[in-house]
Amino acid sequence: MNDELFILAFDHRGSFKSKMFGISGRDETSEETAALQDAKRLVYEGALKAIDDGLSPDLVGVLVDGEMGADVARDAKERGIKLAMPVEASGQPLFDFEYGDEFGDHITAFDPNFSKVLVRWNPDDDPEDNRVQGERLKRLGDWLRDNGRTYLFELLVPATSQQLTLVESGADYDTEIRPYLTLQAIRQILDAGVEPDIWKIEGLDRRRSCELLSGLVRSDERDDVIAVVLGRGADDAKVDHWLRMGSGVNGYAGFAIGRSIWWGGVEGFKNGTMSRADAVASISANYRRFIDVYQGS
Repeated sequence: MNDELFILAFDHRGSFKSKMFGISGRDETSEETAALQDAKRLVYEGALKAIDDGLSPDLVGVLVDGEMGADVARDAKERGIKLAMPVEASGQPLFDFEYGDEFGDHITAFDPNFSKVLVRWNPDDDPEDNRVQGERLKRLGDWLRDNGRTYLFELLVPATSQQLTLVESGADYDTEIRPYLTLQAIRQILDAGVEPDIWKIEGLDRRRSCELLSGLVRSDERDDVIAVVLGRGADDAKVDHWLRMGSGVNGYAGFAIGRSIWWGGVEGFKNGTMSRADAVASISANYRRFIDVYQGS
């Protein structure tokens, strides 16, 4: 699994409804459901346009949910585009399965190339919370391995309030403290028996941090494990820097970026300030530009 992989991520669910469409704490109307589904299709059309414009399909991946993007997921499978889908329940502080004990049936039904989890794990969190998460994540990993499937693990390491007192800003936490905590978190996750195939990692400000992280996730004969950089909704300059830090590091293989690519296009189309064609072109161009940055073009 050493080829480059550039995942366009739009599996956002609760945050997508609330922040983009203002749907929070209530059921959406049928018209809103249709608009949500169409917005997911819009992002996907950006990936298709990138392929139509010459991007190799072998480089492309899409990460989409089954709630609003089921048709997109099916179309991607039919076209042979690499498909990733989330397993976690949306908006939960601790990892849990979206479909409970039936998670395997839902994975099998869509047959994604990668099954993805989003996990918040700080080494200074409640040890019991991390133990519970570790057991659930190992259960998923064991099932995926037994069924010949690929485990995509998105790790977020949000700061505790005490950790933030050690720095002047969130940016200082990202640079000075988070890299060390990320290594600790990965070590704890591995020690819990969780064995991801792909680590989706918050961007790191120093190349040395990327090298240390890659060395850890590929340690003890995990030679085929890779890491990809996530965007975390940051601005272009910050994401560009994170991509350049990871690019070329042995074990890093691309990115999984979402809002930084498609937010402006979806918002513009929703608000009527962009035509559909212009919104699709914007998403496609942003996607291609980040690939160019990673590849050093």
